[in-house]
Amino acid sequence: MSQNHLLETARDLVRRALEAGSTDAECTIAEGDEFSANVRMRELEKLKEAGSRAAGLRILIGRKTGSAYTSDLSAEGLAHLVRSAVELADVTTEDPHAGLPDADELGAIPGDLQLYAPEVEGLETGLKIDLAKRAEEAALAADARISNSEGASFDAHTGRHIFANSRGFAGEYRTSYCSLAVSPVAREGDSMERDYWYTVARGLDGMEAPEEVGRTAARRAIRRLHAVKVETQKVPVVFEPRTARTLLDNIFEAVHGMSIYRHESFLAGKLDQKVAHENVTVVDDGTLAGRFGTSPFDDEGVPSRRTVVIDRGVLKSYLLNSYAARKLGMKTTGNASRGLAGNAGIGHGNFFIQKGVQTPEQIFAGISNGFYVTELLGFGVNIVTGDYSRGAAGLWIRNGELAFAVSEVTIAGNLKDMLLGIETLGSDLEFRGSVAAPTLKIGEMTVAGR
Repeated sequence: MSQNHLLETARDLVRRALEAGSTDAECTIAEGDEFSANVRMRELEKLKEAGSRAAGLRILIGRKTGSAYTSDLSAEGLAHLVRSAVELADVTTEDPHAGLPDADELGAIPGDLQLYAPEVEGLETGLKIDLAKRAEEAALAADARISNSEGASFDAHTGRHIFANSRGFAGEYRTSYCSLAVSPVAREGDSMERDYWYTVARGLDGMEAPEEVGRTAARRAIRRLHAVKVETQKVPVVFEPRTARTLLDNIFEAVHGMSIYRHESFLAGKLDQKVAHENVTVVDDGTLAGRFGTSPFDDEGVPSRRTVVIDRGVLKSYLLNSYAARKLGMKTTGNASRGLAGNAGIGHGNFFIQKGVQTPEQIFAGISNGFYVTELLGFGVNIVTGDYSRGAAGLWIRNGELAFAVSEVTIAGNLKDMLLGIETLGSDLEFRGSVAAPTLKIGEMTVAGR
């Protein structure tokens, strides 16, 4: 089935839904191919290739909603899809806030957003397996203390997303990505530790060399050897980019439109108030070329955009789809996100904290006694109250330098205080996914150990 045929199929499903009695309708069609190769100790362990294609239809009869999806795109399958969605709408209750965006809110960003690298489809299986083997081999050869491996993997994906609705919108875009990851195990005496590193890009050319991925993973594993549990104390805490990203996940939950509407967020009612240190600016931007949170339009057909969520410490915007916007008496921010069936939820584009000017080493240099967090465990975060408590591992900072490995501790505080306490932001912002943060330093948190 051709690309144009799929777009016409989406339009046709919307038309047929209207003919069946719907007052509004929207259709999503997704297709994709994925590949995964896993190696361990230089041997191929698993190889996977799969393809999928499916359509979802959401219809409204007045304020009553029904949705269904199918992977059967035959004439009979599509006819059944329309009937199922209409039948489900007939038995649901009315929701006064249900509906599609207004026609003047619909559209797409023009031009090439560099979301698709055509060469990904043509990569040979042997090459992809070899890249995973090279990454693992580099890790194993990096140091005699790398004694084992949990494996390396190369993954690739290509996809197409098509969307059409009864307000006159129809659009589509293609995506691709490749990723390479390796997880070596270090051992010295009675101490054994593992860590990992990875690279990901829209195409092969944007990835780090497999040897560099392997060596980085090995260094990270080795530096965790002989970890100790420190005394309970209050100290500055530095989050490396990989762990700092989790704070952005917490912020996203707190500015999620439905969390705000339900008053299930510590940021509810805080618009135009100071909620973070003045050096903190948090941005949601779905327009950045080549990034993983980029798309020409959201999952309601609203153009993606740049939204400043926190501007120099002041909360400026929540993230909304059209449903949450109607509930709150606001306008959508172009953040609708959905699967094939059901109502649209809320997602983010490229969600990040703007970088600062100091290198991580310069941040360490200003700390006489502190904790550098490289791994977080557990889910002890309450978005309603802001209470924060998570297991952590990392390295202790002593006299401005990384001194020794630390594990089996807990870091605790409250997100309200943590955001206000972000004293320093690093210059090392990079996107390894749709959420990104630089190294950041929080002035004081409780590190609970022995």
